[in-house]
Amino acid sequence: MLIKLDENLPYKLKEILEQRGHTVHTLTDEHLVGEPDDRVWAGAQSDGALLITQDLDFSDIRKFEPGAHHGIVLLRLREPGRSAMIERIGSVAQSFDITSWAGCLVVITDYKVRVRRPARPNSCA
Repeated sequence: MLIKLDENLPYKLKEILEQRGHTVHTLTDEHLVGEPDDRVWAGAQSDGALLITQDLDFSDIRKFEPGAHHGIVLLRLREPGRSAMIERIGSVAQSFDITSWAGCLVVITDYKVRVRRPARPNSCA
């Protein structure tokens, strides 16, 4: 799966996710550090990438409705230090099939992983 890491995440996560078989782009690698959210979002969408971020601007499901994008993972830790982020994402990447999160809004907290999947089309005629 192609993953884009927002600038507010440790670069070490790239290595961890690549060891799990994912292709990972960072904003640093793409020279997008400091760019507005809409440019970061457009880049993730044009690449077909799952965006991993701590930015709450991406949590509004009215704007980022599951199924209308390639996926958002919102990391919300109480104490989001580098070590805590690396440990939590590493643990989640080992325990979950991240590829199943395409098109979803996923919120990762210290103790939970909540996945909001796209609404299923109504099968009634």
